[in-house]
Amino acid sequence: MDNNNNDFYDKDEHDSNTFDHTDVQKEQTEETNENEHTYKSEKKEPTSNKKRIFSGLGSGLVGGIVSAAIVALLFTNNMIPINQAETDNTETAEEVSTPNIVETLSSEEADVSTNISEVSEAVVGVVNMQQGNVWEGSQEAGTGSGIIYKKENGKAYIVTNQHVVANAKEVEIVLNDDKRIPATVLGGDTLTDLAVLEVDGASIDKVANFGTSEDLAVGETVLAIGNPLGLDFANTVTKGIISGLNRTVEVDTNSDGQADWVTEVLQTDAAINPGNSGGALVNSDGEVIGINSMKIAQSSVEGIGFAIPVNAALPIMEQLETDGEISRPLIGISTASLNQVPPQYRYEINLPEDVEGGMVVADVQNGSPADTAGLQQFDVITKINGQEVTSILELRKYLYSETNVGDDIKIEYIRDGEHQTTNLKLVEQTQKSE
Repeated sequence: MDNNNNDFYDKDEHDSNTFDHTDVQKEQTEETNENEHTYKSEKKEPTSNKKRIFSGLGSGLVGGIVSAAIVALLFTNNMIPINQAETDNTETAEEVSTPNIVETLSSEEADVSTNISEVSEAVVGVVNMQQGNVWEGSQEAGTGSGIIYKKENGKAYIVTNQHVVANAKEVEIVLNDDKRIPATVLGGDTLTDLAVLEVDGASIDKVANFGTSEDLAVGETVLAIGNPLGLDFANTVTKGIISGLNRTVEVDTNSDGQADWVTEVLQTDAAINPGNSGGALVNSDGEVIGINSMKIAQSSVEGIGFAIPVNAALPIMEQLETDGEISRPLIGISTASLNQVPPQYRYEINLPEDVEGGMVVADVQNGSPADTAGLQQFDVITKINGQEVTSILELRKYLYSETNVGDDIKIEYIRDGEHQTTNLKLVEQTQKSE
């Protein structure tokens, strides 16, 4: 796949007439109503001395993603920005429990949708309000979609994409009758691109019926429901099929131009346009089986959209609703690929000829598992439990997919040209909404 086929775009693009959102994204190429978020294709580049997947600096599992612009500061000052929440919420394995999957998605007087018309009533607009400057109040910066999935104890809960509400000062939801209700963001997760909102349930009388994404078949009819191009086309329904199952797409979560996560999605040819992000992908029975998230946006490509499978989303939704954050294993280091190390520090790295790549330790968090295990700045990590790692993408994918909090893992690394190993126990890292 050539470079022209490597760019994925979310459906949420901000209206460029509102004000400059350079802190939300790096560039806007269209005047639409939602956030733009760049995605990478599923095909990975081969790793070698001449071609290496350049990663962003490690965060979350490795203590905080930081841009390449401050790599030199990490090596110079031995400092890394540590989220206070990550430090305060580090727990032992015994204190961590597996989140429960949502079993009951509605209660009280709300009705559960039973057909396409009714599930459309449970799909709402989500308005991202941001402050342009200190002299003005919040203005509408972009719109997306959301799904009302539960009503309980006088409150209603909406799931949407994290990028829809990213950097919002205020969030509103817009109901079918155009009524606007202020919403509170309970939590969001950048890696899964999911966020959960809470609103007063007094005006909510319909919640969506969630099905399962486990028994889907390629060719099965599906419908995408959302607000393409903003609220003027609210509750638009488009029809298509499931085009592919278990697709993997490389994601650039910190907009540094390098993939740092891989997400698993459903592929559909149902029309998904800017504004559909966070909306529902439903089967012919009106059951939500996916949450629309992104599409390939190229003039040469037609009908390739993606949705987060509902079975993958439900545990994340539950944890965001109850805890406001997602727990993942923590090593406690920041890393850079070999090519990201500033030239003035490369003399510190001495690699044997048989080592083709690895992740350079830029900083070690005090008191972290890495610190306890004796890892140091300029160590080059080459393997975890025998699995080669040459990028932050591979490091994250292995840790988040193959390990759990409390696991003992084996780290193989190079120090002063010598192969060394150490063992460490993973602790919990929590990631709050960004």
